[in-house]
Amino acid sequence: MGRYTGPVCKLCRREGEKLFLKGARCLGAKCAIEDRAYPPGVHGQGRKKKESEYGHQLREKQKIRRFYGVFERQFRGYFADATRQRGVTGESMLQLLETRLDSVIYRSGLVSSRAEARQLITHRHFTVDGKTVNVPSFQVKPGMVIQVREKSRNIEAFQRSGAIRRAPGWLQVDPEGKRIEMISVPSRAEMDLPDMHEQLIVEYYSR
Repeated sequence: MGRYTGPVCKLCRREGEKLFLKGARCLGAKCAIEDRAYPPGVHGQGRKKKESEYGHQLREKQKIRRFYGVFERQFRGYFADATRQRGVTGESMLQLLETRLDSVIYRSGLVSSRAEARQLITHRHFTVDGKTVNVPSFQVKPGMVIQVREKSRNIEAFQRSGAIRRAPGWLQVDPEGKRIEMISVPSRAEMDLPDMHEQLIVEYYSR
């Protein structure tokens, strides 16, 4: 199955949570979930059914997967990698997702959404440690430096003078120089996430 290309606001409404999939629109009054905080479809405003334990786990998995914009097979792979690491599996999985190249660039504030970051990466506008990388899922490690290519700095996406949002403490960002350095792997407390419960995903895949 290909990437979802429908209205992303429907995904937020389905999960009942702002997933910040549409850049600036998510921060303003035009955000669909502000006045339509119910699932899409003709039965969206019907009586809410009691959700089973499995259904609750599934919705949490779908919410985090959509938040990071990854396919089901990719997401399952991140979970498998997390189980092989030391520490808490749920937190390790989120760290792998947070340190994807598209997520790091989004967190830096240089772009408005992860979708925009993915597009710019695949169009070869970024380098990592001086080498052009066009894979959004590239895993960024502490000490790596991401920069906008010199030839790409005149495109509209990079014409803004500063960052769209404040970068987290685990990133060092120079908005003018279009430079990002990853200082450390983010802890769970440093991740700016919606109301997410990763332990439910561990339970979902451990059935």
